[in-house]
Amino acid sequence: MNTLIAITGLGVLCLLFEILNFRKAIIPFTIVGLLGVLALIVCEYTHPGIYANAIVEDKFNMMFDTKFSLAFSGLFTILTIFLVAMADDFYKNHPTKLSDFIAIKIFLLAGAVAMVSFGNLSMFFLGIEILSISLYILAASDRLNLKSNEAGMKYFLMGSFASGFILFGICLIYGATGSFDVAEIYELSQSELIPGWFFIGIILMIIGMLFKIAAVPFHFWAPDVYEGSPALTTATMSTLTKIVAVAALFKLASGLNANVSPSFDYVIATVAMLSMTVGNFMALKQDNVKRMLAFSGVSHAGFMLMALFSLSTASGILLYYTAAYALAGIAAFAVILYVCRNKGNEAILNFNGLGKTNPLMAAILTAALLSMAGIPIFAGFFGKFMLFTQTIKAGYLAVVIVAVVNSIVSVGYYFKLILAMYTKEANEETQKVPFAFYAVAVVSIGLNIVIGLFPSLVTDLLI
Repeated sequence: MNTLIAITGLGVLCLLFEILNFRKAIIPFTIVGLLGVLALIVCEYTHPGIYANAIVEDKFNMMFDTKFSLAFSGLFTILTIFLVAMADDFYKNHPTKLSDFIAIKIFLLAGAVAMVSFGNLSMFFLGIEILSISLYILAASDRLNLKSNEAGMKYFLMGSFASGFILFGICLIYGATGSFDVAEIYELSQSELIPGWFFIGIILMIIGMLFKIAAVPFHFWAPDVYEGSPALTTATMSTLTKIVAVAALFKLASGLNANVSPSFDYVIATVAMLSMTVGNFMALKQDNVKRMLAFSGVSHAGFMLMALFSLSTASGILLYYTAAYALAGIAAFAVILYVCRNKGNEAILNFNGLGKTNPLMAAILTAALLSMAGIPIFAGFFGKFMLFTQTIKAGYLAVVIVAVVNSIVSVGYYFKLILAMYTKEANEETQKVPFAFYAVAVVSIGLNIVIGLFPSLVTDLLI
């Protein structure tokens, strides 16, 4: 609860800086504030209860801190620091709106923390709406761009529809159990007298969350929204938002005892295999980098769903995989933002000859794509290896076979971009790289390699 209050207070201060005309201080102040939030999370993790009731007492179990919620909250905060750092150059042509964009990202982080720290379904729904509304605004923030307006409208309509499913599911679960408290619902779900609509409620909530992670067949919004949104917003959706939704789905499934129905795992297995296959084969056809990464995200959503087969043991593996995927995604988008700024599009042609004009940025993008493809020594390889091992133990060998085949297929479209950087002639002269893009790209891919070499740094956090 204290972490959520600190994040919200930081967002309000960002808005006050605009009123006080401290515009130049917004980015450094926000980064320092987020580092303070990260320190607060670390202290709470290492000394459980040290800040209990320090600011406000939660009598209704609306939120509670666990190793799971604190570890994921820390990851969300790190990703937000990267996104905020890149915002200074990205929004340089809109200085009067900088505080708005930064504050929205901070409030988005508040919603993300609520989605993994909830102890009550009403707090979960509040968190998902805070996150969603922030994204609707960011997607349509380039108001003079027709594609951005289209992206915002599509995301708003589809997101509202998915939120309706989640809300209806919560209503049915409340009708079956008489409680919004997750702990009480878990106990009541093990009773033989539980009404049938309890399971319908769980199904509706899972459908809504599958939309949020863009899993097949709820993925149709992703390519258009990713392409039309401003590039930094696409980076936010592809990394932070996706892993927030996956972590929330994992916590919902385990907290509500979703696997009380034997068919639950079979449905998840089907969705996971379809997501991996459709996402990868559609990505092969794309010539726009943002659309390609949108379908790549659909595929990775399928991989992440494999963690649901082992709800009691896979939390550490899910944290590792999401960290590896998000760090690679941040590094990739740092390069994409540099290459495609002032271009008006994100076509693969823009990357021609990057290996000659800027070898460091080309190497970082190559490393990020190889991590996503699951190539050693990068963290993406070990994340997939752990997921595959866990899934085989759970008895779903067929899912692993499909996943391995799709990992091979994904190399095809990742190498399309890599070959363009190293085998094609450059279209224009070298541009100066903003320091923030360099720093974010180097640090994020460096962290990816570090956790790839030492996986226990992440997996041991949830033991």
